[in-house]
Amino acid sequence: MPYLYLSLAVIAEVIGTSALKASAGFTLWRPGALMIVSYALSMYCFALALKNIPLGVAYAIWAGAGIALLLLVGIVVFKQYPDGPALLGIAMICAGVIIIRLFSKMSL
Repeated sequence: MPYLYLSLAVIAEVIGTSALKASAGFTLWRPGALMIVSYALSMYCFALALKNIPLGVAYAIWAGAGIALLLLVGIVVFKQYPDGPALLGIAMICAGVIIIRLFSKMSL
């Protein structure tokens, strides 16, 4: 169950960050309101996940998954295409998350 909460936290954060971009600097109220609700839900789910997942592990997974998903949202929704160094950096972050999850005794 803690990893379900963490997944929901990541998804809500990605929605919130995408809505923040769509709000055009808070000049559009609907995306701004969606951002506030999404971030609140993300923090709530993240807090629930932290009851059973170590902070460093949870944050690494949350950040890595969020970056990867936002890369996809940026491409599909906002037509923002990453260059080679950006893709390499994101791949390194994801590799770090995978290494922590698979090999760290902290992630149990």
